[in-house]
Amino acid sequence: MLVIRLSRIGRKGEAKYRVVVKEKRSKRDGAAVDFIGFYEKSTGSKSIKDIDLEKLSYWKSKGAQLSPAVEKIISE
Repeated sequence: MLVIRLSRIGRKGEAKYRVVVKEKRSKRDGAAVDFIGFYEKSTGSKSIKDIDLEKLSYWKSKGAQLSPAVEKIISE
């Protein structure tokens, strides 16, 4: 089963995440099927999002499920 979730990049204390499509049972930072965008939770009040909504809807139509974290990011 495919899931759309976050994969961590960046160094300690500077968390940045890629939004990726991958197998449900794979590791958090393992190989991904597709790269959808990135998310950076900034220390201020705003966060930086750059997510390709066309790819997101494509993978959802193919049966991929959103992780709770990605659902929360998209709803903001």
